[in-house]
Amino acid sequence: MLSLKDSLVVLKKTNALLEGHFILSSGLHSPMYVQCAKLLSHPSLASKICVSLSKKIKKEIKNFDLILSPAMGGIIVGYEIGRLLNKETIFCERVSGKFSLRRGFNIKKNSKVLIVEDVITTGKSSLECVRLIKKYNAKIVGFACIIDRSDKKSLKIKKKIISQVKIKIPTFKKKNLPISLKNLPISVPGSRKLI
Repeated sequence: MLSLKDSLVVLKKTNALLEGHFILSSGLHSPMYVQCAKLLSHPSLASKICVSLSKKIKKEIKNFDLILSPAMGGIIVGYEIGRLLNKETIFCERVSGKFSLRRGFNIKKNSKVLIVEDVITTGKSSLECVRLIKKYNAKIVGFACIIDRSDKKSLKIKKKIISQVKIKIPTFKKKNLPISLKNLPISVPGSRKLI
């Protein structure tokens, strides 16, 4: 398995760890942004991260049937983890603002589902996936991601998150921005508003 230090080297090498003033999909502001799309644009480097994450998942979760990932950010990560663990992998998309299954995807009743994402900050997308899993009368077995940048204050997920990298990056509500962020131009990365 890749160490935290080696994983951070890969993130920096692929320009997946950005600095500036960002508004996250959660609406929170941050001085750093993890752009996993940049990591995933380098398949040989991303593969090292995903192989390591798949080993952690295999160690923690012994039995599950399906991987569900939220579009857009989780699709490639979910696919790669599914390929490595030999599990069926599907993704959900926003339809009228809510996650739905399309493209003939289905979650079988009583199946055990692992949610796989690229980055977890507040867990909002993951919890939307949980609602979808419950709608199909299936069972959530856990959460996994490349980057867990959550903190106890903002995280809405109560179960353990399996991650390749746990990184502490501060987030702020608009009304509590530090001066250092107020003076920087704002970037709005991510895909939540696209769908």
